[in-house]
Amino acid sequence: MSALRTSRTRLAAAAATAVLAALSLTACSDGTGTHDEGAAATTSTSPSSGAVSSGADSGSTGSTGATGSTGSTGSTGSAGSSGGKSAAGSTGGSGTGSTTAGSQSAGAAGVSASKVSGSSGGPVTCEGSTTRTVAAPLNRPVNHMLLTVTNTGSRTCFLYGYPSVQFTDAQSEPPVIRDSQPQAVVTLQPGQSGYAAISLSATDGSGSNGHTAKSLTVYFQGRSLSGSVGSPAHPSLPAKGAYIDDSIKVTYWQQSMSDAVNW
Repeated sequence: MSALRTSRTRLAAAAATAVLAALSLTACSDGTGTHDEGAAATTSTSPSSGAVSSGADSGSTGSTGATGSTGSTGSTGSAGSSGGKSAAGSTGGSGTGSTTAGSQSAGAAGVSASKVSGSSGGPVTCEGSTTRTVAAPLNRPVNHMLLTVTNTGSRTCFLYGYPSVQFTDAQSEPPVIRDSQPQAVVTLQPGQSGYAAISLSATDGSGSNGHTAKSLTVYFQGRSLSGSVGSPAHPSLPAKGAYIDDSIKVTYWQQSMSDAVNW
């Protein structure tokens, strides 16, 4: 009985050994087993290796090559920062330059405008093209006519001397009443008026060559008082005309109407 048990035990052990051997052979032929475990380890290490590789890249970032790369990046960042400053500076400089240029241009424009204004706004001699002349008979003094010259231009003008008047069929230019000369040249701002009176004929009938004139031309004197300047004026006369004789005289230009009619 004892021998039988021993025999069974040996058979079981032999069977177990055979099974194990078969399993080993099967595993080897399938490429699995221990070799597979190693491959699996390698495969599983591969991702780990990838992660490490990233870490290694990080690590290599700390290395000289990576530092160079990082330094490059840092340099780029610095350049970007510097570029930003440069752009900002450039913008600021450009703005300042433009402002300065604008100011200088404005200044230059102001100077030019001032020169133009000065040259275009300076006083001129009053004459027909920049004035309006009206001739109106006066009740007092009798046989007198008032000339009113209004500055219609944009610049101040001077009425020099006295009006040189020419009526229809007049033989000569009427003389001026010397005592009527004002102390200063008559100056007309735009819109202002100057005055002169014409004594048309003698009140006592002592004048000669009396006749009725239908037209009148007024000439303006220049600063030298040696002739007319600019365009003459052609004021209208009353419908019945103006009676004149050889005693006709004119006053100097006056700044006020009252000074003109006093003569």
